Amino acid sequence: MPVVRVLLIEGYGAEVRRRLGRVLTDAVRLVIDAPKDVIIVATEEVKPDNYMRGGLTKQPGAAVADPVEIVRSFLSAMENRDLARARHFLSDDMEMSFPGGVRFENLNEMVAWSRTRYSTITKTFEGFDVCMGENGPVVFCRGFLSGGWVDGQAFSGIRFVDRFELSHNLICRQSVWNDLSECLRG
Repeated sequence: MPVVRVLLIEGYGAEVRRRLGRVLTDAVRLVIDAPKDVIIVATEEVKPDNYMRGGLTKQPGAAVADPVEIVRSFLSAMENRDLARARHFLSDDMEMSFPGGVRFENLNEMVAWSRTRYSTITKTFEGFDVCMGENGPVVFCRGFLSGGWVDGQAFSGIRFVDRFELSHNLICRQSVWNDLSECLRG
């Protein structure tokens, strides 16, 4: 039965500690073939005045926002075409790539391009997966697209996978894979 002990400087909220416990449980499962319910994560806290590094007391570092919530909020804003809100989730050097090698560096270009393909689009999520990348969290979301073509006909059940790279709680890269082009041809 794996036991992970964590020592934190006091000051993190309960939800941050729960997220850390879930992530550490999953990290153990990536290395050790153990059922989730036998993995123990015990978090202990120490007062900032009782923690020193290099002879100096330290304050806890800021908690990272939940990357899945950042991606969900961005996609919700995009679905509602609230581009001002969507921009708040993006880094200044954001890059987006779509099937066929289509690339964008700003939302206005992407929305203009999408208007030639469909009039509305909605994502139904099957799940989200998170891993750590070189510069921060990487979020994969997968599911199905539905909406309306530019001619007014409805579509649904089109598979998609999106990959988001985040840095400093902002999305810096989005890569999109879907079967939309296959359906446009058919």
